[in-house]
Amino acid sequence: MPTAPPLVDTIGTRFSYRLPDGSQGAGIPPFLPELAWPWSRDDAGGNPLGLSWSLVAELLPAAFAIAMLGAVESLLCAVVLDGMTGKRHSANSELLGQGIGKFVTPFFGGITATAALARSAANYKAGAESPVAGMVHALVVLLALVALAPMLAYLPMPAMAALLVMIAWNMSEAPKALHLIKTAPRGDIIVFVTCFTLTVALDMVIAITAGILLAAVLFMREIAQMTRLTDITHSKRVTPAGIPPGWQVFKINGPLFFAAADRIFGELALLSRNARGFILYLDGVTILDAGGLAALNKLIDTCQSDGTQIILADLQFQPLRTLARAQIQPIEGVLSFSSTLEEGLDTLRRG
Repeated sequence: MPTAPPLVDTIGTRFSYRLPDGSQGAGIPPFLPELAWPWSRDDAGGNPLGLSWSLVAELLPAAFAIAMLGAVESLLCAVVLDGMTGKRHSANSELLGQGIGKFVTPFFGGITATAALARSAANYKAGAESPVAGMVHALVVLLALVALAPMLAYLPMPAMAALLVMIAWNMSEAPKALHLIKTAPRGDIIVFVTCFTLTVALDMVIAITAGILLAAVLFMREIAQMTRLTDITHSKRVTPAGIPPGWQVFKINGPLFFAAADRIFGELALLSRNARGFILYLDGVTILDAGGLAALNKLIDTCQSDGTQIILADLQFQPLRTLARAQIQPIEGVLSFSSTLEEGLDTLRRG
């Protein structure tokens, strides 16, 4: 007696939708989506979501991670197409368009999406030269879903699984990943391995959040290490002008933000402990944030207690504006300002 062929899941047997009369339809809905509030739709259990602070708090981490992923994926796709077309994309326009689309889509029951390199490359190779091609592509997909929905319901799920495996493999770009591990800086490799491991072991949302935070910390660490303090008391620029005994000249290169300021001003306090005073040459400091301002105030208080004088020379625009907003004023016998290093040295010679 012949055995019955094994049943194979299809899109029609796996997915269903509710018809206006309350009955269930199989496969993909063959009609256009309706405008509705996202929180009035049903969840996975068939119950209305409802709008509440608990729902917002639950969705915020995932929304942030998806937004970051969408921005990165879309901009990477645009960069690759720039190399193919020889043109230059507008990152602001791309992200603005993506943001508007992601804001409107949920009101029609849609989900977020990003620019896809596979579709974009195929579009360009087919002769596309303007954004109109993307609009035509979207209309064709929409018409195909509405007109061919009954036929798509017969697609077997194993075939869809094989297609997704191939797409995932192509998206992984394994040769590029291996090349990245061999050639990238250590910090980038740490971020890559962390995101990869958390994506496989836990969840993409957790992986993206951890990756962004880790990348930010490593970036701040690298920038902080670039900020250096140098004693230029005996440099050729200072020595010919002459400097009174007991005075020193220090130069700071790099941003004075919270991750670097404490270390720099701590070193400065140690190097100038036995000095009558010092000139702090700041033409290489482009940023002074609240953390740097607090460290500078601490240094000024220390110098005031020790009887050490400070001359801040050649302040750039942003640090000067920060000091002005904080109302940092000259202190007789402790703190003074000069527009250039030469002016500060002349002040010392005249004094």
